[in-house]
Amino acid sequence: MQIKSKMYNIPKVIDLVVNNDLCIGCGMCTYKCPNNALEMQCNEFGFLVPVLNGNCETDGSCLAVCPFNPKPDDEVRTENELSDIYLKDATLFHPKVGKYEGIYAGYTEEFRATSSSGGIATFIMTDLLERGIVNHIFSVKESKTPGIHYEYAVSNNRQELLASSKTRYYPVTLANVFSKIDELEGKVAIVGIACFIKSIRLAQHTDQILKEKIPFLVGIICGGIKSRFFTEYLADKVGVSKEFYYKPEYRIKDLNSSAIDYSFGCISMNDNQNKTVKMQTLGDMWGTGLFKANACDFCDDVTNELADISLGDAWVNPYDQDGGGTNVIVTRTILADNLIQDGIKTGRLHIDNLQIEHFIKSQQGNFNHRHIGLSARLKQAKMKKIPIPPKRFGNEKVSLDFKIVQKIRMKLRSASLNIWRSNNNAISFDKKISKYRTLLAYATRIYHFRRKHSKK
Repeated sequence: MQIKSKMYNIPKVIDLVVNNDLCIGCGMCTYKCPNNALEMQCNEFGFLVPVLNGNCETDGSCLAVCPFNPKPDDEVRTENELSDIYLKDATLFHPKVGKYEGIYAGYTEEFRATSSSGGIATFIMTDLLERGIVNHIFSVKESKTPGIHYEYAVSNNRQELLASSKTRYYPVTLANVFSKIDELEGKVAIVGIACFIKSIRLAQHTDQILKEKIPFLVGIICGGIKSRFFTEYLADKVGVSKEFYYKPEYRIKDLNSSAIDYSFGCISMNDNQNKTVKMQTLGDMWGTGLFKANACDFCDDVTNELADISLGDAWVNPYDQDGGGTNVIVTRTILADNLIQDGIKTGRLHIDNLQIEHFIKSQQGNFNHRHIGLSARLKQAKMKKIPIPPKRFGNEKVSLDFKIVQKIRMKLRSASLNIWRSNNNAISFDKKISKYRTLLAYATRIYHFRRKHSKK
């Protein structure tokens, strides 16, 4: 969607990022715009993007903090350069994982039941507050704004944090909280996915006050940002139209099953009943790219490399067999590692040391897509003359059948958004998207078959 204006100059972030469908919705540009000329709005495809609402002098401040800036300065060119600035004391490094101190898998009984995974994020945030390391936490919580289900909000105590202890696959932006950060007394910790964390690091790079005010970042390992269409579709699958659902929950655990066997649920305004569906019955909602932001296809940070601690799901045996949920944990600073070690010593954490190969395996699908598959998508972007930020991966030679898989997946992602925008009906959507899903499944089988036999 092209955003133009006859009245004002077009901000660089809109011209180079939004108009090339590479905005991720972090909202940092709205905070750094010296003219307050940008505000976040939901676009026609269900994603939050900045729009122009006043005079823009195009000084470039908005683009400098954008994680998808196609022309970054050399000192912040990629995550590697940024980690040299913010994680320079880390003792270990792996090209796929970034800088780190320790790698673990585990959970906390204290917060596990109320969390989507092992509860480690809530443990870390609570510890940061109760130790006085920070005074406020920015995290995603249920929204009080009509029509918006979740948004970033500030927590100042344990009870408030419990309201933000689950994963939300719903578009959110930092804009609504960062506008208040200068008013808050004391220090702040922020929870975010990789692109959001990168935007904060970029803002800190030229703002010493922000660097001091935000001493700790909790990174969530992400499989891609979903449009609000994703939630509307899931609600419709359980029989609730998009106008009549509330309190969507994306990771309802089955303690008698495996970690992957979770459900989506929401409450219907018609009868106030909770409706649920097992996600496994809906097919692959992640590997196919359904309802995903285009920018996610050009992110090569799998493990949230710029955070103080990175947390994800342990999608690897034996942890994935535990329906209670288990986190993989990457500590990247001494402080983060000390928090984990202290939790082990006091018995609050149940933690195993994890070999780095085992950790990589736990996120293998994400690595395959974001690192190996990136080369095929970069070639497509180059053909379309879309400016992509510098990437550390994407130089691998891939087979023709793998390129075909990537091309179909990109078409499926785009089609899912266009079909839902014009339908808003799950039955109709499933019929129209099925040809893309079938084609992708067929191409993927061919790729796996040829790869398997090429190794013999």
